[in-house]
Amino acid sequence: MREYSVFDILGPIMIGPSSSHTAGAARLGKVARTIADGKISAVEFYLHGSFAKTYKGHGTDKALVAGILGMNPWDENLRNSMSIAKEKGIDIKFIETDLGNVHPNTVKFVITKEDGNKTELVGSSIGGGNIVINEINGNKVEFTGNYPTIVIRHYDMPGMIKKVCDVLYKNDINIAFMRVYRTSGKGSNAFMVLEVDNVVPENLIQCINEIPHIKDAIAINPVKEEE
Repeated sequence: MREYSVFDILGPIMIGPSSSHTAGAARLGKVARTIADGKISAVEFYLHGSFAKTYKGHGTDKALVAGILGMNPWDENLRNSMSIAKEKGIDIKFIETDLGNVHPNTVKFVITKEDGNKTELVGSSIGGGNIVINEINGNKVEFTGNYPTIVIRHYDMPGMIKKVCDVLYKNDINIAFMRVYRTSGKGSNAFMVLEVDNVVPENLIQCINEIPHIKDAIAINPVKEEE
């Protein structure tokens, strides 16, 4: 028997007509902003399937931009996100496309930061305000953002998992789910995605970033609706 969450029954607190097209879209945008990790100058949104067909009518465009600005799905300013982005000098483009065999509510973000670096991310809004991140900078990943999540880029070296887990153990952080990916063969770039039971403090991320052969680590902590 399937287990139902409160989101399946009541839906999330949000501004807009659709949990998939507004609440989920805003969450995707906010996760993309966190992963980009820097001052954003431009974003291209490649919209697939239902997102591409209805993004204006359902407010998906405003919700995605709101997330990029750091807003939550229930923020009253969500409806004004486009004008706020313009005031901040962020160039926004929406492009209808076909991303292949993916969920119909899928978007690819191409984020350009002020330093010229780019981040690409693919994610889907799967209903009830829930999301899944499928790809970061061309690398296949999978996490939902429902748990505090640590995303680590590192060189594929022996002992990397142990070193990261030692830091989590010393900080009393319990791992709920963990996935490891590498871009090609042994010794190449790799990703660790750890969904944990505790809010991830900034000092823990600093400790992880100090581990030899770690390229960078970021934390994505869910925001509670009452906040």
